[in-house]
Amino acid sequence: MLRDVAPRARRGGVKRARRLRRDMTLPEVLLWQRLRGAPNGCKFRRQHPAGAYVLDFYCLDARLAMEIDGQGHADRQDRDARRDAWFAAAGIRTVRIAAARVLADADRTAAAVLALAVSRLPLHHPAAPGGPPPRDELGEER
Repeated sequence: MLRDVAPRARRGGVKRARRLRRDMTLPEVLLWQRLRGAPNGCKFRRQHPAGAYVLDFYCLDARLAMEIDGQGHADRQDRDARRDAWFAAAGIRTVRIAAARVLADADRTAAAVLALAVSRLPLHHPAAPGGPPPRDELGEER
């Protein structure tokens, strides 16, 4: 697993995220039912606190955040753009998904999210500092 680059939650962020997990909207519940359990090797977190924000869904290894946008986001586009830029500066790509799209076809939406997450996975995980030594030509440790 890669190092988490998401900024640490601010004071009260974890408590707020727990509340949001209990009060998820229908589109969030439908998508979570399809993303839980690490499909295709992509582990997703729901209502993940990061900085002053709480991400609807977050895949650490793909450094990908998904936000389910309902009608309330139509008049918050400037705020959402600042938020997305803030996460982009931290190396996290944000994908915004219309709630209506999830309600119309949750399976297809989840498949698209998974495909994007898999495409962003690193080819290999870098070795941990102080990890195992390199092997010589015969495959034995030096």
